[in-house]
Amino acid sequence: MADMPGAGARPSAGTGLTAWNCRAPALAPDLSAVAFIADRDGSPRVWVQLLGGDLEALLQGGGVETSSAGGSAGGSAGGPAGGEAEAWSLDTGPEPAADVSWSPDARRLAVLVVPGGGEHTQVWTVRPDGSDLRPLAAPEGGSASFVRWTGQGEILLVAEVSASGRTDAVLIDASSGSREVVAGGALMHPAAISRDHRRMLLRRGPRGVRRMYAADLPAFPGDPTGLPAAHPGDLTSGMSGPDGSAGPGALASALSAPGDLAPGPLETGDLVAGLPEDLTPGLCSGPSAAPPAGLRSDLPEGHLEDFPPGLPSGLPDEAAGDLPGPGEQPLLAGLNGSTDYGILSPDGTVAYLLSDVGRDRAALLAVGEDGTQVVLAERLDAELDQFALSANGHRAVLAWNDSGRSELEVIELDTGAVRPLPPLPAEVVSSIRVSLDGSLAVLAVEGPGAPSHVVLCDLENGGYRRIAGDSPVAGAAEAELMRFQARDGMELTGWLYRVPGARGPMPFVVYLHGGPESQERPTFNPLFQNLLAAGIGVLAANVRGSSGFGRAFRNADNHGLRFDAIDDVADCAVELARSGVAEEARIACMGRSYGGYLTLAALVTHPHLFRAGVDVCGMADFETFYDRTEPWIAAAAVSEYGHPVADRDLLRVLSPLHSFDRLAAPLLVVHGARDTNVPVYEAEQVLREARARGIPCELLLFEDEGHEIRQLANRVTFVKNVVEWLSWHLTAPDPA
Repeated sequence: MADMPGAGARPSAGTGLTAWNCRAPALAPDLSAVAFIADRDGSPRVWVQLLGGDLEALLQGGGVETSSAGGSAGGSAGGPAGGEAEAWSLDTGPEPAADVSWSPDARRLAVLVVPGGGEHTQVWTVRPDGSDLRPLAAPEGGSASFVRWTGQGEILLVAEVSASGRTDAVLIDASSGSREVVAGGALMHPAAISRDHRRMLLRRGPRGVRRMYAADLPAFPGDPTGLPAAHPGDLTSGMSGPDGSAGPGALASALSAPGDLAPGPLETGDLVAGLPEDLTPGLCSGPSAAPPAGLRSDLPEGHLEDFPPGLPSGLPDEAAGDLPGPGEQPLLAGLNGSTDYGILSPDGTVAYLLSDVGRDRAALLAVGEDGTQVVLAERLDAELDQFALSANGHRAVLAWNDSGRSELEVIELDTGAVRPLPPLPAEVVSSIRVSLDGSLAVLAVEGPGAPSHVVLCDLENGGYRRIAGDSPVAGAAEAELMRFQARDGMELTGWLYRVPGARGPMPFVVYLHGGPESQERPTFNPLFQNLLAAGIGVLAANVRGSSGFGRAFRNADNHGLRFDAIDDVADCAVELARSGVAEEARIACMGRSYGGYLTLAALVTHPHLFRAGVDVCGMADFETFYDRTEPWIAAAAVSEYGHPVADRDLLRVLSPLHSFDRLAAPLLVVHGARDTNVPVYEAEQVLREARARGIPCELLLFEDEGHEIRQLANRVTFVKNVVEWLSWHLTAPDPA
């Protein structure tokens, strides 16, 4: 259980509601500016912030301050208005933007646009002055996202998903619009391509069992893709590493002679679970220990789970993972686990992978062209959350997830040396990008009282400098890490937000994240602060199935094990009451997406524990979810939830809608009308079936939102309605 904090003042009503966030920052190649996504004008759009001339002085605090992007807007939609540290927004149309990236020559930006806030994303391009706005990839009925610029001129690697669920890897010349499809298949995602366009990394397979493949692309006369050839001096021509070297360095030697760089090659033993408290974090490998009681993998070692073919309602037959194409070589073959991210060295000879294959917690691995594997960085007390590689391939920045908080390290790939960076200015890093020469990184960071903002990090000396973002929120309450045991002995965690100054048990909400392979972390959440202002505490729980705690924990809710996750929700409520934090009769359950499903499932499985529920875009019936969601979402979900045909009986029992006769708590249902991930039909079923049984049930529908609530005005409406509704059911006196 968490320690009792000192008493303090409650957040005031409305705390953080109008705060704006900056996400997905990207450094200009010449380090003159940062582009990022910000919702400061009410909708997420692309902004560009100039950095000024003296970066060293900026990082030391003696240079440009964040006057424009951190306060009132400077410049205009057409470009900077002059003066130092100007910021301006780019007009990319009326739809929200979600990501942005500079081309290597800095002449244009790639922008991920989210029409209607839904799943049918598009890739557009625009120049930094706002001119030449046009779409690059907008498949009808499908979705597109950019992966990265390849380093050849203005060529962009894009993933296009068709309405049927097939993904194509497409090279698009952003200047001319010419395109070349270089790979394809269901449940496939292009991860990386070498600078000469001759080698690719392709990720294949459903959630939790993804595999990475390397493929040699065919060579054609001239450029292998038929697109314009690289311009001399593009990207990193002539760059050297931090030590002045330009060759492959120690890593190439290690890949030809395993063990020279890292303590050992990949292990094939059992999963690792647990860590002595005094173990120093750092590089580690070696035989893994067996998992403790309660942790188990649902996939036998050395085998992949197979799913029957013939999926209904347009699901691709390759739902167990599209078969690799001719010439594709599997990386990390023959071991259980999942590889979710990868990137190639500049010459394409080394694949750097974020993977938990052969281990319990995700680590940084390197695989050579001949398949030789090396562990570059691994911790038994934390998972590798993300990493970013410098364009010259000499350095990477690692972000570790330690129970939800972020910690950064730098690894010098020429020597294998790993060194920590100083503690971050906020609890969680959501994005990292490294400058071309590897000297700087730009980060998006946030915490319970700090809206997501842009920070520049000096990778040589470890200094941080705030570049853009809203001010910290005064009076925001902090979060405490809470640990406790589920009924079967498995350790659960959550972030506890106590009502400041409270004396004795208080009304509480158990809040459940989506995914389920996501994680509650100490991030900025105005809903939590406003619940505290209303006298309602929050436990943002991580029940089994959450990411961040190892593969065994993440897989512990798969298929029939989901009943255990539903019991975890009940155990959260029991622990809150047992510890004296919550008033037993005034506990509600709330969640979004998968967390909305889990809320409904907990309400019908443990109806005596919860006084009220809030279901935000949750699934109510797996059959209707599979029938109506996007084909590529349905196919990827089979490994997590079960097969809609082979597991029909199990999925029916797990669907809360079929147990609504047990529902007792009043419900607030929140949904976006444009949601094609969990279609609004799920909310309509809940509303109909609850009201048919006389259960109070209200619907808050956002006509202009999809699966996420992206518009600031809608988020304000959402928070105010949820707080008002829960206050009525949790804090109002009982009838006499």
